[in-house]
Amino acid sequence: MPLPPGMNALGPDRGTLEVRTYREGVGQAVGHDLIIDVTGWQANAEVSGEGALTALGLEVDPRSLRVREGLRGVKPLTDKDRAKIRQEIDGKVLHGQPIEFRSTAVKSSHGGLRVDGQLTIAGTSRPASFELELADDRLSGVLPVTQTEFGIKPYRGFMGALKVRDTVELAVDVRLPSSG
Repeated sequence: MPLPPGMNALGPDRGTLEVRTYREGVGQAVGHDLIIDVTGWQANAEVSGEGALTALGLEVDPRSLRVREGLRGVKPLTDKDRAKIRQEIDGKVLHGQPIEFRSTAVKSSHGGLRVDGQLTIAGTSRPASFELELADDRLSGVLPVTQTEFGIKPYRGFMGALKVRDTVELAVDVRLPSSG
């Protein structure tokens, strides 16, 4: 499906953006793999006159992260657990600073798109690359983020027996506007 040329605004009204974390360590059974919804974000997709995606940008409000689900834990997450996790992310991980991505190149790759650019988290910018699938009017993909590359120390609990894996995922699934 051809996309409308120019700058196309995307946000929560057109799809989802979520952070996925995974636990590890000998105490991982007491923790949870988390799915965290990002409720405050905006993206721009620049499209050429021929309908090709040429640039992407993303801005995330760090205070808009909400723990939706805790998977594979011994006991279900409580509202108190969710609030504590949100407080930890805001205060100790992101420090209230926005998450931003700006593409430097968008190229066709294996039936989808390869996106290269700069990702900024907690005030640190690093190169980032990921694959996106463009199917009909949907754009979806996963950007792996290694926390320590951004100066973030992954969470540890129970005297280090429970850890959040260093690499987390930023997953996007959005419906694109159509040109017709």
